[in-house]
Amino acid sequence: MSTDSNTGIDGEMEKINVRVPQALLAQIDDVWEERGYANKSEFIRDALRDAVEPPTQLSEEALAHLAESRNQRERDETVSQADVKERLGIDD
Repeated sequence: MSTDSNTGIDGEMEKINVRVPQALLAQIDDVWEERGYANKSEFIRDALRDAVEPPTQLSEEALAHLAESRNQRERDETVSQADVKERLGIDD
């Protein structure tokens, strides 16, 4: 690990050296900018944060409900908030 340090948004930043297979680096090069990251380092820092503190995962049940909701929307089986308020006589 290198000791090259500077101050970043999250406080003190330290530079590290990591070896990765060429195929993985090629994949990283293909996607970091595409996903809206300012640079490759920001992309890798975000991936490391996710490894240390994994994002919250939705349950299979919640994912199934979301899929059904999307299907209902595609079949025009949904009702807008304004329509619901009108039907129930609710004013803002």
